[in-house]
Amino acid sequence: MRIQTRKRLGDLLVEAGVITNEQLDYALKNKTRNEKLGDFLIRENYLTEQQLIEILEVQLGVPHINLNQYSIDPELLQLVPVELAKRANIMPIRRDKNRLFIAMADPMDYFAIEEVRMATGCQIETSIAAKDDLYRTITKYYDLQESMEAALSDLVVTTTASSEVQQEIMDEQSPIVRLVNQIIANGVAQRASDIHFDPQETDFRVRYRVDGELRTERSLPKHMQSMFTARVKIMGGLNITENRLPQDGRIKTTVNFKPIDIRLSTLPTIFGEKIVMRILDLSNVASDIDKLGLNERNEQLFRKMIAHPNGIVLITGPTGSGKSTTLYAALSHLNKEGVNIITVEDPVEYQLEGINQIQVKEEVGLTFATGLRSILRQDPDIVMIGEIRDIETAEIATRASLTGHLVLSTLHTNSAVESISRLQDMGIEPFLISSSLVGVVAQRLVRRVCRDCGEIVPATKREKEIFAEVGMRIETVNRGRGCPACNQTGYRGRLAIHELLPIDRTIKDFILQNTSVNLIRNYMREAGYRTLVEDGFLKVLDGHTTTEEVLHVATVE
Repeated sequence: MRIQTRKRLGDLLVEAGVITNEQLDYALKNKTRNEKLGDFLIRENYLTEQQLIEILEVQLGVPHINLNQYSIDPELLQLVPVELAKRANIMPIRRDKNRLFIAMADPMDYFAIEEVRMATGCQIETSIAAKDDLYRTITKYYDLQESMEAALSDLVVTTTASSEVQQEIMDEQSPIVRLVNQIIANGVAQRASDIHFDPQETDFRVRYRVDGELRTERSLPKHMQSMFTARVKIMGGLNITENRLPQDGRIKTTVNFKPIDIRLSTLPTIFGEKIVMRILDLSNVASDIDKLGLNERNEQLFRKMIAHPNGIVLITGPTGSGKSTTLYAALSHLNKEGVNIITVEDPVEYQLEGINQIQVKEEVGLTFATGLRSILRQDPDIVMIGEIRDIETAEIATRASLTGHLVLSTLHTNSAVESISRLQDMGIEPFLISSSLVGVVAQRLVRRVCRDCGEIVPATKREKEIFAEVGMRIETVNRGRGCPACNQTGYRGRLAIHELLPIDRTIKDFILQNTSVNLIRNYMREAGYRTLVEDGFLKVLDGHTTTEEVLHVATVE
């Protein structure tokens, strides 16, 4: 049979020179029984998915396709059952008489091909598609399309009696419930950090924020809005009869066997309630400082800052700049036997084993300030405050650091140096800031160039000029062409750029003398500390991101 003459994937990759025999042996010994060899090699960074696809395309003569370019006939979805499509990770793309063309991530999975042939009675023609591309397409066509159609037809026949509506939004098998679940699952599949449900005058839009960019996924009919909103509120434990005031809630669920925590926020607008879901993927939280993307010097400085027995360490940046991730990584590093760590947060984003976490509840009087006062009577070694928002919290945090506690917190400022003037503006005396502040980390998130489609190209004249302004030279940059893995954006994932300011004796004197921000910044440069832009440009030189991304979040001083 033809199957027996085929070479194994590992042999193909070694022959092509993509991996070594040693790497193949390591993979075969360490991969789990059910894990595919290609998936293990990609996870261990021995090769990229694009490299794997190219090898299979050349060696097997199987074409590589982009599923975004195909409009799938609904009849094909009836031909290949959803269970088979999901289990075998295949997508039917077109049919020509008795020939069925399918896309799959692993064209060497002959058992899956045979199963499709048996189920359809067709001769199977295979093509290769990126795994994420397949997952998105299967979710979009099989799950979302089906749930959408069922929800629409169901809403036409459902009566408006409140008891029937109540039953509809509570029943886990009802079309509206399945549609909400599929929209969340699709958001997770696309690596969205937030899902927005925006009420408009004539429709109800679903938008996903992926790698910091917000894009419209689909528009729902206006008449679905009320039941949709009610279902989401029930999931988050909110009051479904209250639509005049903002509400906040939390949803815990599992998507594709991964635990997902969702922060829910509703806001009344003139066309109805806008809903935003912040997706917290519990399997992706950074648990180690070396995964934060700090360069070697910055990582040493940061570890030195949080090793202090007392004082304040601040993480600054706008909303959505990864401050919480950095804080949690620091707490995980400090979380050892014999250390009492207590946090007060609004909200508690990730739950950490062995750490006492307090959720702010302003409606009952539990604010950052009152929580912090109570914490100090609980014999803590390390205190984490979600955010310093006012003079009261800032004063208690400062005094806690002066009485032998290490305090970690966040602040909203544009740079590390500006945190000093921000604390002064709040009303903290310069001598208290000088005595308590250990260091400040400013950070932003930039999109990472897609590993699969990134290519080295010459830097533009303007890029060379911008780099010259900060004393750097650039000749080439890494840019993504756009591929199925990155949804044609050229970027996939994000990384942080940092600006660290350790408070040494000179800066303490500057604070006491009320020195201007510019003088402190000049001293930083003389001492060799990198600004946000400079750290970003280093990551451009390393091929991790682009100049446009860095300048999008930070400015050249």
